Amino acid sequence: MSLTNEAALAALRTVKDPELFKDIVTLNMVKEVRVEGTTVHVTVELTTPACPLKDVIERDVTTALKRVGAEDVKLTLTANTRGASSGPKKDVLPQVKNVIAVGAGKGGVGKSTIALNLAIGLQRTGAQVGLMDGDIYGPSMPTMLGIKGIPPRVRGAKILPHHVHGIHAVTIGSLVEQDKPLIWRGPMAHGAFKQLLLDNTEWPELDYLIVDLPPGTGDVPLSLCQLLPITGAVVVATPQQVALDDAIRAVRMFQQLGAPILGIIENMSYLPLPDGSKHDLFGRGGAEQVAHQLNLPFLGELPMFIELRVNSDAGNPHANYEKTPQLRDALNQIVTMLAGEVSKRNMEGGPELTIT
Repeated sequence: MSLTNEAALAALRTVKDPELFKDIVTLNMVKEVRVEGTTVHVTVELTTPACPLKDVIERDVTTALKRVGAEDVKLTLTANTRGASSGPKKDVLPQVKNVIAVGAGKGGVGKSTIALNLAIGLQRTGAQVGLMDGDIYGPSMPTMLGIKGIPPRVRGAKILPHHVHGIHAVTIGSLVEQDKPLIWRGPMAHGAFKQLLLDNTEWPELDYLIVDLPPGTGDVPLSLCQLLPITGAVVVATPQQVALDDAIRAVRMFQQLGAPILGIIENMSYLPLPDGSKHDLFGRGGAEQVAHQLNLPFLGELPMFIELRVNSDAGNPHANYEKTPQLRDALNQIVTMLAGEVSKRNMEGGPELTIT
């Protein structure tokens, strides 16, 4: 009995996305099925180039097709980061598919470091990524991006984001005098944030826009949730109880503002020692416990690598993914987990492929 396109498509309906728990045909991930004798050509479009389970999908597609008679499977994996298909405020920054807020209940937990490395990690998978330094009280991105003292270019009345390290970045630190204290009352903070994010910046087409928020539960997070269609928020915490208490408050703030929580990250989880042992300075695992307690995704832990501090001070974030395998692996796990949570948030299943 000869293998047909219809039989191949039916076989693919048995392949489920491991994160979304629906079959890849219903999810509109199958873009082409073509049978030539006993060879099947298939194109599957992943929901993000950072898909953490692409190997599983590739294996399951091959197995399903061979089960119905295919001797050779020519599988092409592509990726198209998806944004929310509907929702309010979609007319705001329509060229940006996903806006991801990175917040923390208190300062000093490494929120900005996490935000930058999320942006870099997503960019390294092939995504188009922007980074908005919304920490208008203490912008640290000029140092970590290596653009301190370099003003952005301007086109007409619009600021053009710095194109640096492969991402598009905007920071108020590039627009004010170096070392000048930034003192804002509530309405001023709202206005400055809105102008920098929306009114005065010409953002390109982006798969992800990472917004680094000031710590705490003040005006800027409120402004962000009022202004933009937020895909979701990431909350950063260190493991000790005083940081976790504030992290819970940050989670509740985002939830009250209607921003979905994409997950919690534990930073400074432990200190790796030269002999290979680990020193738990702050009590490792607290953020993961809070995530489980609140029924939220835990995106991963990031140890206290000296290289992370050195590379951040030097404005060389890609080195975090290139020179220390343990640091690279920890960051990649967090990035792929985040990309997966964004895909879950956005996937609703579009029209299925029709074989003609």
